[in-house]
Amino acid sequence: MNATLGRTIILASLLVSTAGAIIAFAAGRTRSREGLKWAQRFAYAFAFLMIAATAVMEYALLTHDFSVGYVAQVGSRTVPVWVTIVSLWSSLEGSILFWGLILGIYIGIATWFTRNDYHEYMPDAIGVWLASAAFFSFLIAGPANPFLSVANPPLDGPGPNPLLQNHYLMAIHPPFLYLGYVGMTIPFGMACAALIKGRLGHGFLKPLRESLMLPWIFLTISIMLGGWWAYEVLGWGGYWAWDPVENASLLPWLTGTAALHSMVVLERRGILKGWTITLIQATFLLVILGTFMTRSGVFNSVHSFTQSSIGPTILGFLAAALVFTIALLATRIDLLESEGRLEGGVTREGMFLFNNLLFVLLTFTVLIGTVFPLVVEAINGKQMSVGRPYFDRMVVPVGAALLFLIGIGPALPWGRATRAQIRRALLPPIGGAILVSGIGFALGVRNPWTLLTLAFGGYAAQVTLTEMWLPLVQRLKRGDSFGEALVDANLGRGRRRFASYVVHAAAIVVIVAIAVSSTMRSDVELQMTRGQATTVAGYTVTLLGVEERAEPHRMSTVAKFTVAKNGAQRAVLEPRMNQYMAMREPIGSPDVYTTAGGDLYLSLMNVDIARQSVGVHVINTPMVVWIWISVIMMGIGGLAALIPHRRTAVTNYTPVVEPATPRYVKPEEVTAS
Repeated sequence: MNATLGRTIILASLLVSTAGAIIAFAAGRTRSREGLKWAQRFAYAFAFLMIAATAVMEYALLTHDFSVGYVAQVGSRTVPVWVTIVSLWSSLEGSILFWGLILGIYIGIATWFTRNDYHEYMPDAIGVWLASAAFFSFLIAGPANPFLSVANPPLDGPGPNPLLQNHYLMAIHPPFLYLGYVGMTIPFGMACAALIKGRLGHGFLKPLRESLMLPWIFLTISIMLGGWWAYEVLGWGGYWAWDPVENASLLPWLTGTAALHSMVVLERRGILKGWTITLIQATFLLVILGTFMTRSGVFNSVHSFTQSSIGPTILGFLAAALVFTIALLATRIDLLESEGRLEGGVTREGMFLFNNLLFVLLTFTVLIGTVFPLVVEAINGKQMSVGRPYFDRMVVPVGAALLFLIGIGPALPWGRATRAQIRRALLPPIGGAILVSGIGFALGVRNPWTLLTLAFGGYAAQVTLTEMWLPLVQRLKRGDSFGEALVDANLGRGRRRFASYVVHAAAIVVIVAIAVSSTMRSDVELQMTRGQATTVAGYTVTLLGVEERAEPHRMSTVAKFTVAKNGAQRAVLEPRMNQYMAMREPIGSPDVYTTAGGDLYLSLMNVDIARQSVGVHVINTPMVVWIWISVIMMGIGGLAALIPHRRTAVTNYTPVVEPATPRYVKPEEVTAS
């Protein structure tokens, strides 16, 4: 019954999304208000159907209905309930259904929030959204159907991939990744609508920016969660290995970040319209490319849990989306005329543009390193790999330059500036650069790139903190009370500006923490027996013993260590080896003692229970926790920027003719960005 019901709902979603896309595009051509209303109804219907289909699948998983093909593939009566729930995205068919769920929710919410506004653009935007929805409905109904019936259902199933059962982060990371990936469909549709109409009105920038900002936040946090999962589960002590699937998530993040920066210039100066639209469209295309990379099986990756034959289908959709995008850009981008002009290179908008170019350069660098082995294999059949040395050599200089621009850009004024203004803006932060790099040198940093990163980080940090609190200082000088000044300048009308500097400050800490943790790490491999103690990085690590622990879904061999420093016990760590029925080899789970200064990381290499001995890899890595904390702060800053300052009443639609040239603030009117 569940299989039949699920298939019926998916077929209905395919019909609804296809018909809705046709109606929406027709409404865009005829400017029909009634057609737009029907397109909106079809968008809501698609959202409802995808929620219903997912509910049917979750019910089948939780009730262990092994007559449903996907449940027979990944379900199990022995795994914990939380594992059963997250089994939805543990394999190909369920992950595509989950994609459809997130897409439906995004389309429903975006349609609801724009239902009374932007009538010039929304028919075409909804048309693009529902066209994408039709493709994924087709995938779910056909090549990746999770609702196939099983003629002779088994009594139990194998459960999901053991790596997905090994840490709670796998209940969090994939949803955040999908919320980031799938959400890029919404700004893509809006950008296409702007090109179709041949104009990008100033009033349409707000929903365009917000629709990009929200999935960017989720994608930012998901990248961090993926690195944290790799750090906590895989046992090698790192969080980023330039794996192809890791790169697949990074690529749209880079272009999305560039688009957000470009949009700031567009809102402020009325320039870079076509460039902003292009970056948004590139972000969506890279999302589809990333989906192909993670779902086609052409890349071998520890992060890729599904391999299937749907690669050509996704590649076909990517080709169609690419042709559609190029055709729109080729025929319509010249209609998006700039309403301002770039005053010069040594200006804030000039630095924003340079920042964008570096992001694009970084994107191409990572993209080439990721797909080049695949191209070589396709041409001559030879397998090769592009490893970490390439990425470190190519990416590190660009990353350092981006960090430097985080400091230079906000320090400069908008528009033309005199040499005296430039000197006053750029010289004082040199003190921050000297201070931070000097502290790093005193603490033992000797790597040239790390010292340079610390210097750039100190420079950017001084500029960021100064600009962050500048409105508050100005209000205090005017005689306002601290509370009034704080609420108005930083938490009220100036919240979006303040939040952007919170994101910048957190990004600075992330880059510095990555540089320090990757170059200042120390590790040692030891063979220890029960009662033996050893000193590593100032910690005394003692093995208390080894034991076996049985759980319904796995058998664990656990080594118990105490960690002491200066004679006082700091932690008890229990790295383990987990044996799952579905895997012949055990999966290691390290354990970590985390402090503000760094992590002590223990990972088992081998275990002998009879002799009560273990081989353990002990790693000391500074500043790792600040990566996790700072990325979360980036997400919080982004969410704060999305909160409107005040609510405005929504009125019934009346045609609005936007001014051809919206008023942009002149440089001489600006006291703070």
